[in-house]
Amino acid sequence: MSRTQSTQTLSRSNRKVAIACAGVFAVMVGAAYAAVPLYNLFCSVTGFGGTTQVADAESDVIIDRMITVRFDGNVNHALPWKFRPVHRSVTLKMGETAKLAYEATSTGSGPTAGTSTFNVSPPTAGAYFNKLECFCFTEQKLEAGETVEMPVVFFVDPEMDKDPELKSVKEITLSYTFFPVEQPERPVAARADKPAAETNL
Repeated sequence: MSRTQSTQTLSRSNRKVAIACAGVFAVMVGAAYAAVPLYNLFCSVTGFGGTTQVADAESDVIIDRMITVRFDGNVNHALPWKFRPVHRSVTLKMGETAKLAYEATSTGSGPTAGTSTFNVSPPTAGAYFNKLECFCFTEQKLEAGETVEMPVVFFVDPEMDKDPELKSVKEITLSYTFFPVEQPERPVAARADKPAAETNL
């Protein structure tokens, strides 16, 4: 084989390696972007990490086992809000629907918006905590000095009573943390239906 042929063969081989590396890189980048929605889907289906469930209808089964749900609220330091549960806890039967609310007040000098993360503790209870309505489904916007109530409608699935890991659990804590959003898109959920003062708990 001549030097020219050898050089051409080596060049083709290098191009193949480069193309293969580029393909692997593209697959890795795609997998990285897909990992987030896939992880979120996994969490929402299994309740992994305390992720709660979204229900379309109330439970058609209510059992006598009682469960206390405690509420916790936090705000990232970059968002000028005060955020707290209106009621600290509620005790209800598994399968029974409850409606509670959180209160948010803007301490900023202009319009601000936030979006919340949420989870329940113990984490394994997330698979049985079902939300029918929640402010966490949309971005929330507050004007300067504005105070609103944000409702949460939920029930604890009676199937939790059959989980041997949760047989001794008597309390669940629902926790929210608000983070700032640069460009608000949607109004506050509570305001879309009726004024906060008319919200029934």
